[in-house]
Amino acid sequence: MIKIAILDDYQNIFKEFVDIEKYKNKYSFKIFTKPFDNEDEALAELESFDAIFIMRERTNISKSFISGLKNLKYIMTSGMRNKSIDLAEAKKRNIIVCGTDINSNPTAELTWTLILGIMRNVKQETDNMFQGYWQTTIGLELKGKILGLIGLGKIGSQVAKIGKAFGMQVMAWSENLNLSIANELGVLPMTKDELLKQSDVISIHVVLGERYKNLITKKELNIMKKTCFLINTSRGPIVNEKDLISSLENDEIAGAGLDVYDIEPLPQDHKLRFLPNAFLLPHLGYVTEENYSLFYSQMMENMDSCLEGKPKRSII
Repeated sequence: MIKIAILDDYQNIFKEFVDIEKYKNKYSFKIFTKPFDNEDEALAELESFDAIFIMRERTNISKSFISGLKNLKYIMTSGMRNKSIDLAEAKKRNIIVCGTDINSNPTAELTWTLILGIMRNVKQETDNMFQGYWQTTIGLELKGKILGLIGLGKIGSQVAKIGKAFGMQVMAWSENLNLSIANELGVLPMTKDELLKQSDVISIHVVLGERYKNLITKKELNIMKKTCFLINTSRGPIVNEKDLISSLENDEIAGAGLDVYDIEPLPQDHKLRFLPNAFLLPHLGYVTEENYSLFYSQMMENMDSCLEGKPKRSII
């Protein structure tokens, strides 16, 4: 019997997408719905498992984590890229790592939830409606505004199309901006500083790596208009969190719409939770029925294929 640990299933929904009974003679499952407090706790809980199913970049699958789990043979991750896995150590241990497909459109869609939500004061108005108030704020229109995209890949391109449909002028910058895609979409290529200086809304859609860590610091925030809104659905560390909090506290930018953070889940006493000009979501970008169905069904396919000696969607 293969023992499988389902990690970080915050909503306890694995069993809604996988018929556990169907596999009862082949696999035994244990579902972990909360993050581990530390690596020692994780190692103690997981020492007997043959396989772990993980959501991308929740639990850190470090070198010491992998080397500490002597029975571990398989890692199944959502997505085909997961920077939290030490792939070199997994390869050294001959652990098979497989990924899954992922739909990029939910994150692009959620980006507009954040943009519209913060510009039309949706949180304040919703809260006020439940308290009996009516029309307590004045929102802003999108038409005619400048949307600056940091990154014009799969997600950034989708966001650009919607921005154009709203009648916005769309600009983009990244270190490897594809000019052909920009021209095809009618997006104006800009330098980083000009994009920061001119945009009414800035939305981040680059992959976190050393070149993009702390891409937005106090320096960049000071270049932005005081009326600018910053949106981040990519990864928290792309924006320096302390600098962003300072700018929001001092009204140096108009507001921020965030779905990602340095530490996730975001601590209950975190300063961002108490800022009126921050519109926060709990990393919902990829959290859809369609994606979860894709993740868990393909993890099970991968697991079956590994036991047959023909791993599907192998990362290493």
